[in-house]
Amino acid sequence: MAPLLPAPANGRTEMREIVAATFLSLDGVMQAPGGPEEDPTGGFGHGGWMFHYCDAATGEAIGKTFEAPFELLLGRTTYDIFAAHWPYYGDEDPIAKAFNATTKYVATTSPGPLTWQNSVALRGDVAAEVAKLKQQDGPMLLIQGSSVLIQTLLKHDLIDEFRLLTFPLVLGKGKRMFGSGATPAALKLVESKVSPTGAVMSTYRRGGEIRTGSFASAEPSQAEIARRQKMASEG
Repeated sequence: MAPLLPAPANGRTEMREIVAATFLSLDGVMQAPGGPEEDPTGGFGHGGWMFHYCDAATGEAIGKTFEAPFELLLGRTTYDIFAAHWPYYGDEDPIAKAFNATTKYVATTSPGPLTWQNSVALRGDVAAEVAKLKQQDGPMLLIQGSSVLIQTLLKHDLIDEFRLLTFPLVLGKGKRMFGSGATPAALKLVESKVSPTGAVMSTYRRGGEIRTGSFASAEPSQAEIARRQKMASEG
């Protein structure tokens, strides 16, 4: 992962940043946090798992994400969930007002229309299209949900910041944020708080390359040498 470039004196960055703001279980599942009907695909039966952990502290953390100007970057499944919900809320709801007004970039292979106002389809090579967006002027690109899109962008090293709300439960199955295709990278924890319900609210940014080391003895035993040879032969 490339290191962060220093910000210019005028406060503007060299390119737009992509921020993934995600609700996670302790075992990394991000599917259907808001309700049973949200996304039951794959037989997922725990929709609404974050509901009883939400409190003033988590609400404040979520609200903080929307304070700075942003445009949404969404996968098609999350877009369809949002498009069936937020347009039907009035401007008295601040999140609805912001979501409805902003541009929505949608990674989609579906020929179906994008009916939510200010929606723009990203088709074909989504990673390349998103990389082009990063080069344009504009506010940050904010990902909500969108597990498939996130894994695509992780594979191409395009996410600059992770704002994670990790809730104290294990779901066992479901769509996950991090898959085996993610580009290995170090991250830097820049903020962390814990809510009274046990939700951990953490922000991570790029931290450069992974550095490795070893606690192994400088003179391994014969048993250790044999163990290493066995592991090597097993691939």
